[in-house]
Amino acid sequence: MATILDKQKTVDLLRHEFAAIAELCATCSDEQWDTPTCLPGWTVRDVVSHVIGTESMLSGIQPPVVDISRLTHMQNPIAEANEVWVESMRTLDGTELCARFEEITTGRLAALDAMTQEEFDAPSWTPAGNDETYGRFMRIRHYDCYLHEHDIRAALGIAPRPDVEDISSALDEVATGLGYIVGRRARMPDGSRVRIDLTGPVPATYLVAVEGRANVVASFDGPPSVGLEMPAMLFLRLTGGRHDDGPLPDEEIRYTGDRVLGEQLVANLAFTI
Repeated sequence: MATILDKQKTVDLLRHEFAAIAELCATCSDEQWDTPTCLPGWTVRDVVSHVIGTESMLSGIQPPVVDISRLTHMQNPIAEANEVWVESMRTLDGTELCARFEEITTGRLAALDAMTQEEFDAPSWTPAGNDETYGRFMRIRHYDCYLHEHDIRAALGIAPRPDVEDISSALDEVATGLGYIVGRRARMPDGSRVRIDLTGPVPATYLVAVEGRANVVASFDGPPSVGLEMPAMLFLRLTGGRHDDGPLPDEEIRYTGDRVLGEQLVANLAFTI
């Protein structure tokens, strides 16, 4: 079933997110713009350029013609398409990049504000599939930008921004992929009952049962075979593929049930492209 979302609430979340990224940009020194992030090959400058590029594409602007043959960190065609925009902005200084970000996001918000709820509900291609709505696409945009804001914060040593509305929307997007994460990515065995408890400003509990396929369910008929408890912000980072190789500290994640399967699940939470 296609996802129907309140247009004004979704656009306001994007507006708030763009403002948060713009605030970070305004405080970056020349050295900070070139700080590496957790994303392979990308600095803070490149993360902001990526957001500009995606919003430019959504505005109908044709991608620039640049040579990316020297780059080797892209893993798929979508990453290559993203890199074209990023490479085209690598010579911009911080002031120029801030101006580009302000210009494109202002234009995008104006276009979104002008849309009706019916237009927001219309069928649209999305990164999650073709049988969805434009509103779902914009929730994905908010989710993507919220993760990128925290890529910048993590790189610069700035504390997370645990806004309840932002986290709630991002978790709603991740929840749509839990069956895929548990069943396909983590390969939990048939018969598994997985419970994920999230703590922090937006506590949440997800139950996933594997019966041939993995599906989110309302309840179990017995105790979970695998249990995880972690902060919601950490869950968002891990499901977004934001973690260096190596074990996570035990104090950040509490396991119950089968510890081996629990660690297998944590190692395979990432589901974004």
